[in-house]
Amino acid sequence: MIELNDETKEDYVKKIIEALEKEDISVFRDIFLDFHPTDQAEIFNNLEPEQRGLVYKYLSPEEFSEIFESLDIDEQKEAAPELSKDYAADVYNNMSADDVADFLGELQQPNVREILGSMDKEEAREVQELLLYDEETAGAIMTKEFISLKSSSTVAEVIELLRKEGPEAETIYYLYVVDEDGRLAGVVSIRDLITASSEEQVENIMSTRVVSIHVKTDQEEAAQLIQKYDFLAAPVITDDNTLVGIITVDDALDVLEEEATEDFGEITASRGSTDVNITSYQAAKLRTPWIILLMFFGLGTAEVINRFESTLETVVLLAAFIPLIMGSAGNTGTQSLAVSVRSLATGASYKKGLARTIWREFATGLLIGSISGLVIFLLLGTFYNDFTLGLIVGGSIVLSLGAASVIGMTIPLIINKMNLDPAIASGPFITTLNDIISLLIYFTIATSFLQYM
Repeated sequence: MIELNDETKEDYVKKIIEALEKEDISVFRDIFLDFHPTDQAEIFNNLEPEQRGLVYKYLSPEEFSEIFESLDIDEQKEAAPELSKDYAADVYNNMSADDVADFLGELQQPNVREILGSMDKEEAREVQELLLYDEETAGAIMTKEFISLKSSSTVAEVIELLRKEGPEAETIYYLYVVDEDGRLAGVVSIRDLITASSEEQVENIMSTRVVSIHVKTDQEEAAQLIQKYDFLAAPVITDDNTLVGIITVDDALDVLEEEATEDFGEITASRGSTDVNITSYQAAKLRTPWIILLMFFGLGTAEVINRFESTLETVVLLAAFIPLIMGSAGNTGTQSLAVSVRSLATGASYKKGLARTIWREFATGLLIGSISGLVIFLLLGTFYNDFTLGLIVGGSIVLSLGAASVIGMTIPLIINKMNLDPAIASGPFITTLNDIISLLIYFTIATSFLQYM
């Protein structure tokens, strides 16, 4: 198998394009099929529509189904209309039911019905079952292509079963044992099977301590559980412990990436607009409401400056250090926000205790502020020959950074308690709030020291 990297990609793409232009199916297949499906998908995305048409002609639906599965949803939506109805139906039939469900979940209902109607009945039924589950739940991301065992089966019988059904299963590293009613009873790893004697019964080698996921569990929570236990897969069950599917580690990673992208968009007040595939108009439409909202919050900063106008008129030099105070507080607050959102996402804040986590961040802010404040105190006292000014600016930095750390840490926690996404406490929002607080601290201290300046 050829490994695709930046150095070889361009050369191989040229060779593949050349084979397509010459309509040399033999050379194309020899080169193209030697790549991993993920690399095939990357090359496929570099082709023109006419060239892609030849790819559909030169590859069987089964071969192209692996490429289609490796494409992003937006790329799948672009490629699907290029396929003939019969070819597309065979592609969907050869895909994992959960991958087809993910794709159909992004389409309009008329298109969904048309595609399901073109698929084999059994394949379509499995996809329809997955589409019934709410979005962003374990049921929506699980696969039904798994192998279940009876506890009375022998190791030899299981090995034979794996030879027959293994190629169609999503994974065979974990095999789940069910009772007569389909309820989850245990789990057997492939290692357990290999090391056991062929006459041994499954019930004697299976583990009954099974970590499972409820079908209605949030997808992020399910993915975090798989990450926590380093599982390659985890069983999904209903209220009565019936095994209905499994979630594999690759799907868990996709969920974590998706959630991280959403959180990043929230933190930067650009949710949805971080997608490079949307137009400038769509990105502007998503970001503009946040920017306008933050402009109104920014008026609070202007009001603080206006209220302390007399202080500024008395010591104009104070204005020169406003950006320093605001910038330092904003940076510290954003750092604490990142710590807070990550703590909530991983559950770390609850493991260590909320009060302890907040106190740690506050102490960190004060320590950073004390060091920074001392440096500024010495610099201003030395270069401006005014240690009072240094004390005002340095003291303001100490208190502002302490306050910014608490704000950045606690606001996401409060929002989480309100059962909202803590990531909506975006970086720009935290920064704007810290601007107001830091200016209040700065001008309050400055006003108190006016008589000494």
